[in-house]
Amino acid sequence: MKLIKLSLRNRIFISMILLVLGASILIVGVTVYQYKQESEAYHKERLERKEQAIRENIKYVLQSTTHVVSTQNMPVILRERNKIYEISQVHDMQITIYDLNGRLLIQSNESFFRDTSNIQIDKPILQALENSPKKRYLKKSEINGQKFQSSYTYINDTQLKPLAILYLPYLQDDELLQKDLNDFLMKMGEVYLFMLILAILLSYFLSKYITKSLKLVSEKIVETRLDKRNQKIEVQNASEEIYTLVAAYNSMIDELEESAVKLATSEREQAWREMAKQVAHEIKNPLTPMRLSVQSFQRNFDPNDPKIMLKVEEYSNTLIQQIDTMSAIASAFSNFAKMPAQQNETLNVPKIVKLALDIFNENYIVFSSEKEEILAKFDRTQLIRVVTNLVKNATQALQDVPDPKILVRVEDQGEMVSITVSDNGVGISEENKEKVFEPKFTTKSSGMGLGLAMVKNLVETYGGSISFTSKRNKGTIFTVKFPK
Repeated sequence: MKLIKLSLRNRIFISMILLVLGASILIVGVTVYQYKQESEAYHKERLERKEQAIRENIKYVLQSTTHVVSTQNMPVILRERNKIYEISQVHDMQITIYDLNGRLLIQSNESFFRDTSNIQIDKPILQALENSPKKRYLKKSEINGQKFQSSYTYINDTQLKPLAILYLPYLQDDELLQKDLNDFLMKMGEVYLFMLILAILLSYFLSKYITKSLKLVSEKIVETRLDKRNQKIEVQNASEEIYTLVAAYNSMIDELEESAVKLATSEREQAWREMAKQVAHEIKNPLTPMRLSVQSFQRNFDPNDPKIMLKVEEYSNTLIQQIDTMSAIASAFSNFAKMPAQQNETLNVPKIVKLALDIFNENYIVFSSEKEEILAKFDRTQLIRVVTNLVKNATQALQDVPDPKILVRVEDQGEMVSITVSDNGVGISEENKEKVFEPKFTTKSSGMGLGLAMVKNLVETYGGSISFTSKRNKGTIFTVKFPK
């Protein structure tokens, strides 16, 4: 599982190294196995050649003797002129001959080989020899760390009738072959070490080359945004698969740009439609009482009425009030639509915030600042608009609260300035929290719901942010942060 979590480049690198190591280990294992097999075959063939030569020599001795050739005369025939010792020395083998029942008849003198024979052949060996198709039995054994191949075979007369059993103990001397194998493995180790170093270098550069284009594609995909123009990828000397992937990405970028344009157009159209609906709705509200006032004045107008001037004044006041309402609506939408220009004035934030609070007459508004002077770059007028909108919303949330409190605090947070406006009002319900900063959203019976949307627009224009926390019937805390 850990290997799967590695990057593609590391997986290619590790896989190639493991492939070389695995191939090297496999080749060494096969080489050692092949050596052992060839060593066994060599000793087996050598024993067969010696056995055949010794049998030919014994056959010649039997043909040359003047004694009656029989099992009982085998010791006499082979001791004549020390023939058994001569044959043993010529072939450098210890020779032991048994009768057909496995009893010892004669053996040559001991050489530097250890004598592994005894005076009686085991019955299982006799049965195996008798049942063998080739009338030959080979027994492998190990004594004191030395490996032996013991050969049992029949000695026949001229009529191919078995006379005796020939036993030849053969010592497998692998010292020379083992030395050759060790020398070969040392040389092979040096070659594989060189190959491993070469494989590491090739794996590093090859994995880097293979993943270079993929890394470029990955970086471009991470940087892909719907709200900006994305760059297409151009690669050279890449594989067909990489070219296919890059072509698919570039095609996706084209489609994404087309979709972004369509989405932006659709959003603008939808926003203007919603804005037009809201403006029409807000304008209709004051037009209705204006219409009713005019109709009532038409019906009840009497020039001779002694109170005519009082009625004209009431009528005029009603019209002026509704006209002021329509003017306020137009100003609110105008202020929301207008993006503030960044003046980048260096302001003393606590001083400006305190100045913005002077327009409020509520005695439950408390201002505090950890420093008398906190300098930051912000437009003076826009900062006052931010503070007044937040405090105004807080006062409106405290209308039915018996002990209202509003705390406005300015803090220096290193590279940022923080302004918090907290109240103990009714709070914001869970279903309304996601809509707080949306244009035209309001929980009040009057107003256009543009205040917080405008505040958010202003703060983000200056690289800042606005957030809030609220608990129902406990209060709300709005936090504005912007860089110095």
